[in-house]
Amino acid sequence: MVTYNNSACERSETMRVKELMTKNVKSCSEETDLSTAAKMMWDGDCGIVPVLNGERHISGVITDRDICIAAATRSLSPAQIRARDVMSRVIATCGQNEDVRTALAMLKEQRVRRLPVVDDEDRLVGIISMNDLVSQAEYRRGAEVPGDEFLDTLKAICAHPTPTTAVA
Repeated sequence: MVTYNNSACERSETMRVKELMTKNVKSCSEETDLSTAAKMMWDGDCGIVPVLNGERHISGVITDRDICIAAATRSLSPAQIRARDVMSRVIATCGQNEDVRTALAMLKEQRVRRLPVVDDEDRLVGIISMNDLVSQAEYRRGAEVPGDEFLDTLKAICAHPTPTTAVA
């Protein structure tokens, strides 16, 4: 997609998610134990593993935090806990042909650091993360990842939830 900035009469290509996303993503099934998922994260230097069904459709995600909390709060070893028991089932995804600004908006709205990326048939093809986006964030007109949008997204993700006021 080509966009035009009328005020500056500049021509620029819009960067797509597939250009920045991490490909070759490790994944697991709902039957995978947490010990195996943790090893995948360690070996892949990542903090998320998508949980896939047989058609490579995402049925959930498991994070390093999910593993830590499950291991600390259950009377089982991580090798005895299955991904299906702790994975998040409500997952926001991003299309590989989306503009990176769309991905930033989704990360901000969902308050997550990573989004699974899917193809036109909703099969996993990668993950886009704040780490992928920071390398392109710049404070200049026409930046592919505008620094102000990146910073706003990071602030939203890191914001502490506001306590709800009890009604008497």
